Amino acid sequence: MRNKQIIRILSVILVLGAVYWFGLRTDPKVEVLNQALNNIGSPALRNFPYSFRVVRQEGETAVMGTPRSPEVPVYRMIGAIYPNLSGKAANDPDFVAAEKELAQIQSEARKIVLDQPGITSVKWELDRNWLIAHNIQIN
Repeated sequence: MRNKQIIRILSVILVLGAVYWFGLRTDPKVEVLNQALNNIGSPALRNFPYSFRVVRQEGETAVMGTPRSPEVPVYRMIGAIYPNLSGKAANDPDFVAAEKELAQIQSEARKIVLDQPGITSVKWELDRNWLIAHNIQIN
């Protein structure tokens, strides 16, 4: 009986370890790319309200999260990043400036990742979790 309990406990530990190793731990390559964003990025990038991050690497392609998409009306996303612009018209000068800043920051993040060894392209993926966390509906 005691041996069976020990075997069950060890089995559970092995299964949990496998789940962590193959499913929950951060890919070291992805971690290196995200550290590059933190270490090389400008203060504007590091302090931007949305954190551009690599979510996974597919061969030589870095897949990065973004809040921008045709699926999400720009006024909702800009309002979440810049709460003071919530409800402003899309042609408001401050709103237009915020859109330009977002594009500039996203471009900087992309360039940093592309400059890393082994990365030849960046693919953008809608950051649904961020949108949901900010109560933004996806069309």
